[in-house]
Amino acid sequence: MQWDFCFFKAHPTKQYFAVGEKGKKPNLIIYDYPSLRPYRILRGGTEEAYVFGDFNNAGTLLASVGSSPDYMLTIWDWKQEKIVLRAKAFSQDVYKVTFSADNEEQLTTSGAGHIRFWKMALTFTGLKLQGALGRFGKTAVTDIIGYVELPDGKVISGTEWGNLLLWEGGLIKVELCRAGHKPCHSGPVSQLVLDEGELVTVGKDGFIRVWNFETIDAADSVDDTGLLEVEPMNELHVGRNVSLSFMSKVHDCGQPVWYAQDTNGAIWKLDLTFSNMTRDPECLYTFHSGRIEAMSVSPITYLLATTALDRSVRIYDFISNSQLSEIKFKQGGTALMWAPRVVNPRGGLIAVGFEDGVVRIIEVYDPKGLPVLAGQTNTENAEINLKQAFKPHATAVTALAYEGNGDVLATGSKDKTVFFFAVEDEYKPIGFICVPGPVQALQWSPPSHMKSTLLILCENGFALQVPGPLPEEQDTVSTYQIKNLPTQYFHFYSIKSRIKLEEEIALREKKKQEKEKAKLEWIKQQQEMGKEIEEEQPEEEPEEEPLPPLYIPEEPSPILCGFYSAPGKFWLSLGGYDSGFLYHCEFSNDHQDDPENRKDEPFEVIPIEDTDNNPIHQISFCTSRLLMFCGMQNGALRVYPLQDKDLSVNTLKEYWSFNVHDNDYGQIQGICSSYDDRFLITCGGDGNIFTFNILSPEDVHKELKAKIPSPRSGLEKEKATEDIEDPNAYNIEEVKQKKEYERIMKEAEEKKNKKREELIALRHEFLFLLQKNQELPKHMQLHREQYEMDHRIFEELDRQTAQRIQLVQKELAWEHEKHLIGLQKLRNQFRDSLEFDTVVVHAIQSNHQISTYRLLAMSEKYYQDKERPSWKRTVLKRAWKQAEKREIVRETSHARTFEGEAEKLKTSEVRKPTTHYIGSKHEQIRRIVEKSDKVKAKIMKRKAEWDELYKSKPSDDYENPKDVEDIREAQENMGCYKLKTAPNYRVPKHKRMNTEKKVMQLTSLEVLIHKRKVNMNKEIMSLRDLKISIIDKIKCLVQELKSIQTALDLSERLPLPPIPQLYPDEVPEKKFEYDSDVLLKFKEEQEAKAKLQEQLEGSPSSCAFRHRFLRAPSIKEIDPMAQAAGARPMKIASSVVTEQRKVFEIEKAEPTEMELEILKREKIKNLYLQETLIKKINALVINFDAELRFLRHKKLKLDVQMKSADLRYITWYEELLILKNLEKRETLLQGHVDTLISEQEAMRSKLNSYLAQMEDRKSEIVKLQECEKALYANFQASLGENNEFAHFLTKVLKKKIKCVEKKEVGREADEEDENEEENDDESSLGIDEENSGSEDEVFDDSVCPKNCNEALFRNTMQLRQKRLDIEKALTEEKKVAANLRKKYNALAKKAKVVETSLDTAETELETFQWEKQQRLNELYVVVPLKLHQVEYLVNGEMPSDFSQALVFTNQSLEYLQKRMVDLHNEKIMQREIYKKAQEQHKQLVQDKKEMDINIRRLEEKCSHLMMKKFGRLVDFEAVQAHSVNIRMEELEVQIMEKEYVHSQELQEWEERILDLRQQLMKLTKENTSKLQQLNRFCLEKQQLETKLDSLKNDLGVEFQGTRTTDIKEKARLESRLKHMARNTALLREEINLLSRKDGCLRELALLSRKDGCLFLQPLSPQDSETPTETFPVLTPETVTNSPSIP
Repeated sequence: MQWDFCFFKAHPTKQYFAVGEKGKKPNLIIYDYPSLRPYRILRGGTEEAYVFGDFNNAGTLLASVGSSPDYMLTIWDWKQEKIVLRAKAFSQDVYKVTFSADNEEQLTTSGAGHIRFWKMALTFTGLKLQGALGRFGKTAVTDIIGYVELPDGKVISGTEWGNLLLWEGGLIKVELCRAGHKPCHSGPVSQLVLDEGELVTVGKDGFIRVWNFETIDAADSVDDTGLLEVEPMNELHVGRNVSLSFMSKVHDCGQPVWYAQDTNGAIWKLDLTFSNMTRDPECLYTFHSGRIEAMSVSPITYLLATTALDRSVRIYDFISNSQLSEIKFKQGGTALMWAPRVVNPRGGLIAVGFEDGVVRIIEVYDPKGLPVLAGQTNTENAEINLKQAFKPHATAVTALAYEGNGDVLATGSKDKTVFFFAVEDEYKPIGFICVPGPVQALQWSPPSHMKSTLLILCENGFALQVPGPLPEEQDTVSTYQIKNLPTQYFHFYSIKSRIKLEEEIALREKKKQEKEKAKLEWIKQQQEMGKEIEEEQPEEEPEEEPLPPLYIPEEPSPILCGFYSAPGKFWLSLGGYDSGFLYHCEFSNDHQDDPENRKDEPFEVIPIEDTDNNPIHQISFCTSRLLMFCGMQNGALRVYPLQDKDLSVNTLKEYWSFNVHDNDYGQIQGICSSYDDRFLITCGGDGNIFTFNILSPEDVHKELKAKIPSPRSGLEKEKATEDIEDPNAYNIEEVKQKKEYERIMKEAEEKKNKKREELIALRHEFLFLLQKNQELPKHMQLHREQYEMDHRIFEELDRQTAQRIQLVQKELAWEHEKHLIGLQKLRNQFRDSLEFDTVVVHAIQSNHQISTYRLLAMSEKYYQDKERPSWKRTVLKRAWKQAEKREIVRETSHARTFEGEAEKLKTSEVRKPTTHYIGSKHEQIRRIVEKSDKVKAKIMKRKAEWDELYKSKPSDDYENPKDVEDIREAQENMGCYKLKTAPNYRVPKHKRMNTEKKVMQLTSLEVLIHKRKVNMNKEIMSLRDLKISIIDKIKCLVQELKSIQTALDLSERLPLPPIPQLYPDEVPEKKFEYDSDVLLKFKEEQEAKAKLQEQLEGSPSSCAFRHRFLRAPSIKEIDPMAQAAGARPMKIASSVVTEQRKVFEIEKAEPTEMELEILKREKIKNLYLQETLIKKINALVINFDAELRFLRHKKLKLDVQMKSADLRYITWYEELLILKNLEKRETLLQGHVDTLISEQEAMRSKLNSYLAQMEDRKSEIVKLQECEKALYANFQASLGENNEFAHFLTKVLKKKIKCVEKKEVGREADEEDENEEENDDESSLGIDEENSGSEDEVFDDSVCPKNCNEALFRNTMQLRQKRLDIEKALTEEKKVAANLRKKYNALAKKAKVVETSLDTAETELETFQWEKQQRLNELYVVVPLKLHQVEYLVNGEMPSDFSQALVFTNQSLEYLQKRMVDLHNEKIMQREIYKKAQEQHKQLVQDKKEMDINIRRLEEKCSHLMMKKFGRLVDFEAVQAHSVNIRMEELEVQIMEKEYVHSQELQEWEERILDLRQQLMKLTKENTSKLQQLNRFCLEKQQLETKLDSLKNDLGVEFQGTRTTDIKEKARLESRLKHMARNTALLREEINLLSRKDGCLRELALLSRKDGCLFLQPLSPQDSETPTETFPVLTPETVTNSPSIP
């Protein structure tokens, strides 16, 4: 693990100092001084790095703050190595933490965009670290680098813009600046120091200023800007380009001296005494101000050259560790190489590349060697001289390399080019080549190689090899680019993923082999122990994880460094994904046109330990190549010993490692050994340079000294070399190309001039011909068209012009579309969001004006509530849907009822009279039941009414809850108007405010404001439209007036009234109307403005030109409405004037008297018209101005209302912010209350359910007890009187039997009913004789005694069984009731706990609501009042302090005054009501007594009548309930129904028997006919047999031989005979079947089909006399296949 140091802090006693490390889990180490031994080690303070630390004044505590990701502030008891307190300082970078010098319990931290004030407070839970974040308020948020705590607890800090902020109580009290609002420093303030009662500030601008502490401590803001101007007492400017970050004070020989650190690379010694003897700032040391970009050592001495982006090149003597010289340039250096000895034997030449592409050749020399300075001792150690400067590249130079023999210098750059120079006294360019990527490194082949080649390494994974170009072979006339240089390419293709995959496969294979080996060893051990090993089935191997896929990075890994190993072979170190290996590569001989398509893989790979995320950036070798030095990304240095000078896996296993540079940004940029391999030098990105001694310890004592090269001869006489200072200057190739371009342009211009001269000569000749043509007579002259040789030439020119225009339009189409989209975006952003722009309407005669409100369009969210459907509408829709469903159900039920009734009608028609009788009986029973139910319902209703009446009877101490609530509310509220600021004020639920309600309030207010402003804007716009119409009317009237005045003399003409004009701000929309003329004019003015600016930069005329451009509207910008309105009167006026002119032209003669009279009348008429028109114009103007003043007055009132609304909006918005801050806590409290309420309601419902169940159990217990009483009553009734066995039977009845029965559940095969069987083992009997004289007496209750009625005994046994069942049920019910009571009690306890919690939660919620109200009360509310509204006077005068005043509305005050009168009247009225109620109460008591007497009298009368009529008191309700035996009636009806059903079944069976008898008769007839047929067949058979016998005898005599025909005939007859025999058998079978006694046919089973017949067999042998015979049954097939039977 590598650690670096982040901060050092000295202990106040100077005996210790603290060092904070950087790295994983860093330590904070306390060292002893001066022994420098670790004294204490503090662990676990942060995750990554410590940023800052500070001791308190006593030195007992140490505060530290960490970097990302935790930013942890930790307070340490460092001597005990314990953490006292810790907290997260902030969520962004923290720069500093300090203890207060005067109060050690206070700390301050500052950083990116924050400052935080901490207190170590002792609370009841212990010591706590509480931080208050500084609030910037109106001041812009800034990073705070420096601050200082003042003795009174205030803090003063710096800002990024240079002002000072004075903090008090976490707020900015005042911001300090210099006079004229100039900042205290021109940049960030990096440090503030309190020194001897003065405040010293250190700025990045290089100034140190001293301020008066008392002035700053007492500073306070004087205006709304929050700024206070203060001037420093003294200031010191350290120097130009100085950026001070920190300074510290020390005492040198009793004199205070300050040392300051300059971030631009210097340490300054300062004198801040500001006296006459004050010394100037002295620069003690200089160094690079950032990362060192490049480094190289001298080839002949112990000198070192470095360069960095701070634009300097420095020369160091690394023996004495001193800087010898420095030279500054305009751009930062990026590459550097000391020229080898073959180039410069003196060793003083250095090539330096810069970020602007310039390469400078500088030389280092000892100035003492110059003849001019010989013998002087005050000269510097070394001087640097610029020898040559040239610019081969357009961007930063990244690599420099001299060829082995020193003839060629190669330079590489980020512009993907490599330039070659011939090394001579003055470097001359040879040419350049283009490479596929930015150049990372260049290396020439070592002298051991046969050919001199250059290895070019590019950042994007390319490596190239080119031979050194020869100057004489290159053609540099037109360009320096070398195109025929043979180049070999290597495009690195990532193989790391494949290597990892192979390693994974090998690892898995190795694990498998180890597993198999372990198994075999175990088997061997078992065999040696003599145990038999059973052959086990091979276990299924668990599924292996899939191998990772091959990964090739999308962007190639960058090449960091490389070097030659052999001709055409080289080693590479890569970063990114492919880091972790050294790759041995080789150039291939195959050539491809496009190098990008190449995929070259290295042929050898060496893994490097711990370099997956820490690649090698620099590789160097000592001269003997026995040591390889590697510079790592994390700033570490590795040294690998090489035995055979070649790299291999074994040689790179062992190495030395030194953690020298910063592990975050200390990447090693350069690493090299001295010329004699005595020393190793490294430089890194952290700006540090380290020197290591490589020699053995015995060689160290030798004294070494660096020798500075001597100067060249004649150096002092040379002129200073011209440097390239312009970063945009042309490079060498661009200069060449420019010269070539200028030459080509010059030749082209000469050709153009020749062509112009020829054209001028032809033009003169053409003009001469035209002149000659004019001198000829007209009939001989040629027309101009005849001079045209061919009109198609002009058509072609026009066509080409059109094509060019079209081409230009296509080229500019994208730009055109881009600007159109940009314009549309601007409109959408700034114009479309505007609902109203500012329109100012001016009065015509006065200076009054009125302007509209500039309004943005309301967002859609304000109108979402309007679009939402109201809850009423939703409820109505649901009701409508439910009504529709009910209608559908009702219609369906009606349809079903109708169908049922129809079916009933159909069945009723079929029913017989018996069913009618049964139906009538059912109806009769139904009526009886209904009547009985009505009587019972009436009785129950009467009982319920009485019960309800008695329940509603209030007790004597009853109080109406409403009255109690009203009294309570009156006691709490009436007579006391509680203010919201009162400590006992409780916010009512309906007045509680939350974020949602407040947002709705703000929304409604904003909508209302917008609506009022829109209405006013509409009125103003209508006023502007009125002005436009008035202007049009005035123009018409003025035109008419002009036409009238043409007929009047000049003396009689009245002055024309001026025509009002529209101001530009009255029609702002005209600004956005433009056309091509406007655009062209704008373009011309812009070009003119650019020319003026070039000629007279900063001249005031440009402002006048700009003003004139803005004020000059185009013709088309004039209102088109005014143009249209003015066009018509102009035409009329012109027509009138022309007519009058015609009249005057005609009437030139002397007028007559009649004509004079007419003219006089016309004159009077014109004078009248003139006066009337002028009055009309004035009236229009006056009326418009009056309208404007009236609307202006109205708008002023609206402005006041809007200002009040804005103030209210601000107040509500502040309330919303408070509510948002408190919303989370309120939601939690309200959620807790809601949860408890829901829990309480659930418990109440459970309690109610338990109560209902308990009531049910009680009623069941009562019923069972009544059943038991009824059972005993039944037993007594069955015994009768004077039964001799009453005692025995009572004991049998009351005997207690405990029975345990085992029930077995079985299923029979044919039935599915469950049967319960008692076990043979009878249960034991427990006997408890209650009424016997002796408990030991035993009697047998299983045997009926003699002379005892056996029926009575069995009845007793049955009653005993019922009693036992009742007692068992009663016991179970009591158990259930007891369990319910337990559950009820437990739940009741929980309910009480929940109720208590609910009360507590509601109290907390009310307390929170009060706190929230108090927070809201803290807000200031602006209430504008007039003097007559102020009634709060002290001694008759208005007080200066209104803090005790109360702002009350007149309505509320009037309401309170009216309420006083109302309460007084209500009090009188309540007293009267009370008196009336007392009198009514007395009357009701008297009436109650009389009613009780009347009730008793009626009860006695009723009892007397019942005794008289029935002989006893009778319960009439029971009599009415049991007047009809409904059960008996129902049983009678059921008997009738059963009889009717049985008669129906008997009738059906009789009909069935009759059908069977008819069937039997039919079969008997068929049997008889079959017997007759059989008889006929038998006779026929007999005849045929006789005939056959006779034929046999005759044939035997007549014929001696056989004949074929006879044989066939015989066969036929035999078959026929067989057939007949089968038929006969069949008929016999049928006869036997038909002649059975039962007269029924048995079923036959179909056996098989044979020879076309179906054979049937009886089911059992008893069904047939011949069971063995098989009888065929004829089928249609057998009939068709057989011959006919005669």
